[in-house]
Amino acid sequence: MGRKPFRLRRPRGAAEVLSAAVVALAVLFLAVRMAAAAIGALKEAWPFVLALALPAGALGIWRITRTMYGRRRDAERLATLRVTLAEFDAMDDRQFEYALRNLLARDGWPARRVGGGGDQAADVIGDHRQRGRIVVQAKHTRVGGKVGSSVMYAVKGTAGPVHRADHSVVVTNGTFTRDAMAWGDQHGVHWVDRERLRRWAEGGTALHELLGLSARTRRGRFKRAA
Repeated sequence: MGRKPFRLRRPRGAAEVLSAAVVALAVLFLAVRMAAAAIGALKEAWPFVLALALPAGALGIWRITRTMYGRRRDAERLATLRVTLAEFDAMDDRQFEYALRNLLARDGWPARRVGGGGDQAADVIGDHRQRGRIVVQAKHTRVGGKVGSSVMYAVKGTAGPVHRADHSVVVTNGTFTRDAMAWGDQHGVHWVDRERLRRWAEGGTALHELLGLSARTRRGRFKRAA
């Protein structure tokens, strides 16, 4: 047999009413005492609570300020230059390289296009006062095209020894194979696929922010030992 559900019943008789009133008063008294104790403890501990609250508040304000500042910078970049994925898809190889050059310049990397015969895996080269030199290999593909690992090998082999680069990146309006992305991540060759390209060119995020490039020049990362 199942248990009958527990139900409260109304007090019956003067004695039960009096007992219930006493219990209610006792509970109310304890609640008041606990509230008073909590208020007293808070008064005594307020310097400690304030010491915890101030850094947390300052951190929150800093995060909000940084977010607002980042959005303003993105808006300023977009006002200078914005390229859509549809525009990239309609370009030829040469136009794609020039567009990447212009985007680098927008982000504070004075750049030049060097692509062509004998470019040795560098289509665009940019120099930044704080972040050093970046080499960009542009791979314009048909929509849905994939870039393989061989491109990563070529860029890694020439970025430092030939072009004296601090950073190297392969940019495509398509996608990368899983092996290409894994190899690039392991060996320091950055990659920008279609989604990252959208965030860079359409969203206004600077390339060095998108890829997490250090703000400190790292000369010699790719360079050949003397």
